[in-house]
Amino acid sequence: MSENRSATFGLDGLSRQFPVLEGTIGPDVVDMRALSQKTGVFSFDPGLGSTATCTSAISYIDGDKGVLLHRGYPIEDLALNASFTETAYLLLYGELPTAAQYQAFRTDMNTHRLLNEQIRNFFNGFRRDAHPMAILCGTVGALSAFYHDGLDISEPKARDLSARRLIAKVPTIAAWAYKYSIGEPFIYPDEEMSFSENFLHMLFARPGNHYRVNPVLARAMDRILLLHADHEQNASTTTVRLVGSTGANPYACIAAGIAALWGPAHGGANEAALGMLETIGTRDGIPAFLNEVKNRNSGVRLMGFGHRVYKNFDPRAKILQATCHEVIEELGLKRDPLLDLAMELERVATEDDYFVSRRLYPNVDFYSGLILKALGIPKSMFTVLFAVARTVGWVSQWKEMIEEPSVRISRPRQLYIGAAERSFIPMSERR
Repeated sequence: MSENRSATFGLDGLSRQFPVLEGTIGPDVVDMRALSQKTGVFSFDPGLGSTATCTSAISYIDGDKGVLLHRGYPIEDLALNASFTETAYLLLYGELPTAAQYQAFRTDMNTHRLLNEQIRNFFNGFRRDAHPMAILCGTVGALSAFYHDGLDISEPKARDLSARRLIAKVPTIAAWAYKYSIGEPFIYPDEEMSFSENFLHMLFARPGNHYRVNPVLARAMDRILLLHADHEQNASTTTVRLVGSTGANPYACIAAGIAALWGPAHGGANEAALGMLETIGTRDGIPAFLNEVKNRNSGVRLMGFGHRVYKNFDPRAKILQATCHEVIEELGLKRDPLLDLAMELERVATEDDYFVSRRLYPNVDFYSGLILKALGIPKSMFTVLFAVARTVGWVSQWKEMIEEPSVRISRPRQLYIGAAERSFIPMSERR
């Protein structure tokens, strides 16, 4: 980060200069930390869409060009050449692992998959129809009651231990939440399997019935997790950083991120895309549905198309598009009515000038929802899968923030529009 220029702002006839900070790539930012001190006013930016709240070396997005980098590596290169576990190491430590580093990291992570046996008792406190995200959020937050040796966030080894534990244990909690919801026995993690193989095994294996993990499906799951691992300063990541700035333990921070992800405007998009397909019903319903989408007064939206950040094709969607077709081919689901409908909607929408001119291409949520549906994962688990993947990004961002020398507790300002100071009126005099 360099500071070579300054920006001048005028207020009440006076000019003040503020430094301009330059990153490695991307837009420069005006350093407004001294704004109130120099001018007596605050900036107003609801949603923080024009405000950089931190420095970070983890992920970078160029939405206009459809670029997503993790530690400088294009997401396409990682998805096609690396595993989710390799990418987790990269996000945590800044470099791709050597063969020895990878083996040591994988072995250590695998040993952390098991949960304290008492945590099983937590699940019995939830109703069987509880949403898996409710179970995940509550149980992850409670991990601090069991793993005390990683709670001293001033110690680098403790931070690293907690980060690894979270990445390894969240999939176990997620799989058990699913098993609990369908009334099946919990499946314990297998330390010999890869991250994605083990996750599929915990989801679908049953006692006494050997479950063979299909390598095509394991690769598809690995890509889904990898492509969702981190995405710059989104709502849930910002939540993790904000809670972390208070000095809260890492388990509480990640539970807060899970809660933020639960919102339908954030992590529930792939579930919404699948719901849209169910609403359309059949191929014959596509033209009428798209006409409603084009009518701005209808309130009907084309879910799973377009992205707030990407003004071009979502680079993650290109990978999942091919993966989606691989899974459908492998499972022989070409005649599945919903998947057939999705493929036809994809074809029609991407050839329609209305959507092409607005750059409304299928995004990662569209294809990930279809893949998860093909794998037999219910909609209620879609956001849980997202949380399993994003835990890697959250803990990486949390560690980066804690290790920043100038970290301060987050304390946003407000534009107050309530009543001015007034005198108290006794109840007997109120009208």
